[in-house]
Amino acid sequence: MKLLRDFLDKQKPHFVKGGRFEKLHSTFDAFETFLFVPNKVTSSGAHIRDAIDMKRTMIIVVVALLPALIFGIWNVGYQHYLSQGLAYDFWPMFGFGLMKVLPIIIVSYVVGLGIEFAFAQVRHHEVNEGFLVSGMLIPLVMPPDVPLWMVAIATAFAVIIGKEVFGGTGMNILNPALTARAFLFFAYPSEMSGDLVWIAEKADAYSGATPLGHLLVGEVDKIPSDWAMFLGTIPGSIGETSTLAILLGAIILIATGVGSARIMFSVVAGGLVMGWLFNLWGANDYMNIPAYQHLIMGGFAFGTVFMATDPVSASQTGIGKYYYGFLIGMIAVLIRVFNPAYPEGMMLAILLMNVFAPLIDHYVIQSNIKKRLKRAKVAVKA
Repeated sequence: MKLLRDFLDKQKPHFVKGGRFEKLHSTFDAFETFLFVPNKVTSSGAHIRDAIDMKRTMIIVVVALLPALIFGIWNVGYQHYLSQGLAYDFWPMFGFGLMKVLPIIIVSYVVGLGIEFAFAQVRHHEVNEGFLVSGMLIPLVMPPDVPLWMVAIATAFAVIIGKEVFGGTGMNILNPALTARAFLFFAYPSEMSGDLVWIAEKADAYSGATPLGHLLVGEVDKIPSDWAMFLGTIPGSIGETSTLAILLGAIILIATGVGSARIMFSVVAGGLVMGWLFNLWGANDYMNIPAYQHLIMGGFAFGTVFMATDPVSASQTGIGKYYYGFLIGMIAVLIRVFNPAYPEGMMLAILLMNVFAPLIDHYVIQSNIKKRLKRAKVAVKA
């Protein structure tokens, strides 16, 4: 590492102001801070000082995503072998899944980081580390056989329209990964919502429907067992099927303080409450399934842990996080039950509450101000 540090120190003068490559300063700085801890510290104007920086925060989230990623790679191969009626062997299944998932990840990072670097050079500012996470989240919410050109277009849309037009990392109002997923869903619905997309190269006679897809057509008897849905051995997006792997990621995020436990627990509470209320009504198949099954179907768990907790697009106030999360859980189940054209619900629920998060924080802050003013008046009278 010392040799690498010495090499970078020798090259650095060429990329600072007055150097031969000063226009590429942002690019050089991005690679340097990725390889080594930045030597910059806050000198003034900060309300909170902490040893953690953006790079460490993003890396922790990527580590938390690894269980879902690894299981997702294996499950892509498992679903393929299952549909073809082939013998199950771990490494061939994992290898098949890796061949399908790795190109999606590469395209996501190459396109997204390319745009990030371009905007940084044009604006003459540092390259933010935010896409380290978004570049991994985008593949994990995609079907395993999504065309790579669609991944490229969706990533470009998410970075440019979902983030850069608002000012870049920390300024976006919508989750970039969900923006990419929503773009593909509405731009190419036939490629993103059919049974064919959930299993890579499946046999024609094999349906490959997701649990929510079975409910959509009234095939309640074909819903997998609770254990299968919890473990994740079911068709679905690459990283969203295994609730167990996602829970491991949630533990990492909560233990390190990177993810908001308030949002996670309130999303689960909102989903359970709405599911229980629909159980009392019982007008269709979606209403009749046990409330807890909503938590292990589709992208509910993944959205709860990795999407709803996005620190930029979520509510910032402590009380606001409870309202924000609870409404996400309720709306996700509500969309599933009443919108037969879109049986998932979690993506739209989070994007909707991303828009309303600033309003929730505003009313929470105004409520606190009124309470303090009221206490101040009482103190003056006393």
